[in-house]
Amino acid sequence: MHWIYLAVAIVSEVIGTAALKAAQGFTRGVPTLLVVTGYGISFYFLSLVLRTIPLGVSYAIWSGVGIALVTLAGWFIYDQRLDLPTFLGIGLIIAGVIVINVFGQSAAA
Repeated sequence: MHWIYLAVAIVSEVIGTAALKAAQGFTRGVPTLLVVTGYGISFYFLSLVLRTIPLGVSYAIWSGVGIALVTLAGWFIYDQRLDLPTFLGIGLIIAGVIVINVFGQSAAA
């Protein structure tokens, strides 16, 4: 169940972060509500994950996958250009998350 909680934490954080640009400094109501709600849900579910997965591993996965998904959201939602170094960097982040989960001794089962 902790992996589902982590997925919810990641997705809600990505929604909140993607809405930050649209919130325009918290001057627009609906995007601001998405930011606050997204982060609130994310931190709640991340706190549940920390009961079973160590802090460092949880945060590495949460932030790494979040970075990759927020970058893709910026590309699709805001038409932000991504270059080869960006894709390579995202690939390295994803590779790091895989290494932690496949080879790490501290990841929870």
